[in-house]
Amino acid sequence: MKLNYKIIFHFLGLLLLFNGGFMLIATLFSLIYKDGDTLNILLAGLLTILLGGFAMIGTKNHRKEMNKREGYIVVTLGWIVMSLTGTLPYLTTGAIPSFTSAFFETMSGYTTTGASIINDIEALPEGVLFWRSTTHWIGGMGIIVLAIAILPLLGVGGMQLFAAEAPGPGGDKLHPRITDTAKRLWLIYFGYTVAETLLLRLAGMSFFDAINHALSTLSTGGFSTKNASVAYWNDNPAIQYIIIFFMFMAGTNFVLSYYLFKGNVVKIIRDDEFKLYFKFIAIFTIIAALLIYFRADVSTTTVDHPMVLGEGESAIRHALFQVLAVVTTTGFVTADYTAWTPFLTVFFFGLMFLGGSAGSTSGGVKVVRHLILIKNGFLEFKRSLHPNAILPVRYNEKSISGDIVFKILGFFILYMLSFIIGALVFSMFQMDFESAIGLSASSLGNVGPALGEFGPVNNYAKLPPLGQWWASFLMFIGRLELFTVLILFTPFFWRNR
Repeated sequence: MKLNYKIIFHFLGLLLLFNGGFMLIATLFSLIYKDGDTLNILLAGLLTILLGGFAMIGTKNHRKEMNKREGYIVVTLGWIVMSLTGTLPYLTTGAIPSFTSAFFETMSGYTTTGASIINDIEALPEGVLFWRSTTHWIGGMGIIVLAIAILPLLGVGGMQLFAAEAPGPGGDKLHPRITDTAKRLWLIYFGYTVAETLLLRLAGMSFFDAINHALSTLSTGGFSTKNASVAYWNDNPAIQYIIIFFMFMAGTNFVLSYYLFKGNVVKIIRDDEFKLYFKFIAIFTIIAALLIYFRADVSTTTVDHPMVLGEGESAIRHALFQVLAVVTTTGFVTADYTAWTPFLTVFFFGLMFLGGSAGSTSGGVKVVRHLILIKNGFLEFKRSLHPNAILPVRYNEKSISGDIVFKILGFFILYMLSFIIGALVFSMFQMDFESAIGLSASSLGNVGPALGEFGPVNNYAKLPPLGQWWASFLMFIGRLELFTVLILFTPFFWRNR
């Protein structure tokens, strides 16, 4: 069957209209704060809307059917088109004059990675800063739509498990129609954003800083309005605890948030992935806090501000914050964790491969995949002793089909191969071992901060142009679950059947 190109371009046009609309909101912020770039951001928004309008008008008579191949193309090209047009506010305002750097910053935004090439963030106009944070929020919202409505239909990796086994569409539906399910999760996502904005404002942030950090937190992005990131507020623990709470919620399956608001707490407590996610955070925080308290001097690794509630509280707060920031792939920074001890440097590098929950805005491998792999690994011992026994992997008290287990194993192998190849390519740009593996793990997992020259208190400005394109590619395939993008590079995908 030939590809239905018209429906592909129709959807891309719709995404462009969506993108342009958010640029107009950034224009409004530029106007309110009188940053001098209102017309430039408006021009970017109108150009994007014009392109989207032409694409939709030119394909209005498209065939309504969409098969799997067209779904893969729409998802992949959609992210690329959004990123290409998302560079316009940076280019028209001159905030990032280089197209390569502007594309890197935009891809980092939409994939909610939070890696930045900007040296002086605080010098940017308010409209550009808001647009920068908005790309995070759009990307976070987009991944929920992919998780709930699109990827399960394509049968992509662990997201199929989320659709078939976890509470949500395909299992316990929030609503029989997928579109209504997506609307409910969008409402939760929006509600969390508003709530965090208000709480951060009450805790002492300006409204502008509060809304930008809320957009970045709920999307698990990590872009900040300050050069020092959240370390700027190290003298205000309340702000950091608020961000800690919402990072945790953003890294949790959003379907569980729906059950929380419905009062169905039992559903949450019994969820296998949530239990492991909570245990991971608790155990890793205790390990990090003890090492920080006894082996590291937090005051020398934070930025300018003193500890205000004692060394014990400070150690726990910084440990919890950085564990959540890395596990949920948010990437905010309160301290340079690579200076805490060599053990903690390797420790946080390992956390880059964890990821949050399926159905969250987090990147990374995802907790549910680790859970299934661990359970299947233990069952292999039993199968060795009892080769004729039928021992299925169970998740949420249900048996998981072997097909899903094999897909998760395939994803994990492909993920690790992508990481190794990513590090090898980075090493070709004359990077040391620590920087190369840190960049590869951070880009692929959409974490943000890396290691070495690109650690928590540095940015990606030193990355050469070709390195920026390679990092953008890794961020892109990592965000879209690898298979969604890489399948387009296989010859059989393009054969007409």
